[in-house]
Amino acid sequence: MTEHDFSTEARYQSFAEFYPFYLSQHADRTCRRLHFTGSLSVLIILFSSLLTANYLWLLAIPVVGYGFAWIGHFVFEKNRPATFTYPFYSLQGDWVMFFQMLTGKIKF
Repeated sequence: MTEHDFSTEARYQSFAEFYPFYLSQHADRTCRRLHFTGSLSVLIILFSSLLTANYLWLLAIPVVGYGFAWIGHFVFEKNRPATFTYPFYSLQGDWVMFFQMLTGKIKF
């Protein structure tokens, strides 16, 4: 594997340490775009479900969110999603990257 071997679970002691690794796993522009699409879709599903009181749609959130991201990793980035080893940091990374792409800090 790379210098960021997934076998060392305790490697990252903070999100600030983890996030550069997270970004390195999203170098492919199509992968980042799929993450953005998945995150935006999650927000749409969440707000639509709450506005319509149709809470069954909330079950689609993990399928949609992870579906787009994992396609990006397995098909375009050709790496293993960090969420398998770092689920909480990875989820946080998804939203930080989403907002950084939305604000133009990361290239869309």
